[in-house]
Amino acid sequence: MLINVYDFDNTIYRGDSSFDFYCHCRARYPRVKRDVFGVLPLALDFLLHKRDKTRTKERFYRYLSFVPDVESEVLRFWETHEQNVKSWYLKQKRADDLIISASPVFLLTPVCERLGVRLIASRVEAQTGIYDGLNCHDEEKVRRMRERYPDVEIDRFYSDSLADAPLAKLAHEAFLVKGDAISPFPL
Repeated sequence: MLINVYDFDNTIYRGDSSFDFYCHCRARYPRVKRDVFGVLPLALDFLLHKRDKTRTKERFYRYLSFVPDVESEVLRFWETHEQNVKSWYLKQKRADDLIISASPVFLLTPVCERLGVRLIASRVEAQTGIYDGLNCHDEEKVRRMRERYPDVEIDRFYSDSLADAPLAKLAHEAFLVKGDAISPFPL
């Protein structure tokens, strides 16, 4: 089966949906706002490479424990943020598109359902921020795609990140997205 595959954040979505959702929750729940000591050390840990991506993001997502009903909040979030899906993507979207993202499944499922596309993303428990497996990034994206869709062949691949080179190498054509500018992926 020949399909198009897309990264989500900063590719077809203007911004980073995980960070935008955090800001959304921070504005609505004072306890999330007060948890600066849960979030600030993460930047330092990440910059100093003291933790792997999965553990760093898991610590970041601990703010979810201060959100009473994460699923309802995700739906509320997409009411105002679905408009950040880029128009170039909406014009070429196909029903067999596959989104593969490092963002959490619980966060992206509603918007992908509205778009009518398939999703592979990081499996993160919505109430605790605990990961089930690895962050869906780099080679992990390829592994999960092969696990779920072993016979898929990528026609076109789009991403904003050179870290997605493993997927780009599998595509007939790969594109690097910067804002609304789309250019060949440098392989």
